[in-house]
Amino acid sequence: MDLHQLYVFTKVVEHKSFSKAAEDIFLSQSTVSSHIQALEKMLGVRLFDRVARESILTPHGERLYQWALKLLLMKDQALLDLKQGMTELRGMIRVAASSVPGQFMIPKMVKQFRVEYPEVTFHIDQSSSKIVAEKVLGGSVDIGILGEKYESEKLRYIPLLKEKLVLVTSNQLEMKGPVNIRDILQYPFVMRNSDSGTNAILERFLKKSKIAKEQLNVISYIEDGQSLIQFVIQDVGISIISETAATEYARQNMLKIHEINGFNDERYFYLVYNVNKTQSLVSKLFIENAVDLI
Repeated sequence: MDLHQLYVFTKVVEHKSFSKAAEDIFLSQSTVSSHIQALEKMLGVRLFDRVARESILTPHGERLYQWALKLLLMKDQALLDLKQGMTELRGMIRVAASSVPGQFMIPKMVKQFRVEYPEVTFHIDQSSSKIVAEKVLGGSVDIGILGEKYESEKLRYIPLLKEKLVLVTSNQLEMKGPVNIRDILQYPFVMRNSDSGTNAILERFLKKSKIAKEQLNVISYIEDGQSLIQFVIQDVGISIISETAATEYARQNMLKIHEINGFNDERYFYLVYNVNKTQSLVSKLFIENAVDLI
């Protein structure tokens, strides 16, 4: 059985698409199809059902997927055992990250990891915290880094960094602090989308303060954290964001940070992985060393 064919097979499974798998591993779609057809011919079974635009695993395909992950992991372990130095370890780690980790944590973690393993490459996908969790559950990424827990028996969380949220305004806006949460209701407010970890914490605090979210003077909901900060810098509105992100911009004198009375809720950023997904050797090493990489 060809290990490369098994590798291609696992990518089709994870993406549920021949074309997306081909794009991920830099092969043509026809080459990917040929590998899968060769596997099916050799095994004498159908591995995928083509339903609408997705390629869905058959029962035989599901069984082969689990064996393929184990065989590919054994290959990595064998190569590592035969190598003279750990620095020769190769592979790709697929990471889904929410806004703040993607901008302020992942670059540092990747840099630190590649000091020891310079041949490892990364594929980073930035999404909201909820979508990060969904990608980890679905197996399309190896790990996620996010600011909100979404409970599932399949997910394991490792706390990486603790922080709080702060109010940010433009340099042009005069606001004496610390401010009361009700004081911000009069100002135009820029808000993250509902799937973000930041928004989840803010909504809990508003509920605790007996303020309906509709009382905020929201002028824009924004998907991307960097775009939101630009709205604040340009004095379009104020916002409540991660202290980690705010500190970087305040240090460059691009915006102002204000404390909110009673808003002391802290949160963690977590690394999350799927316990049912067989990780590659490089992914396992990243998970095991994640806390030290921050």
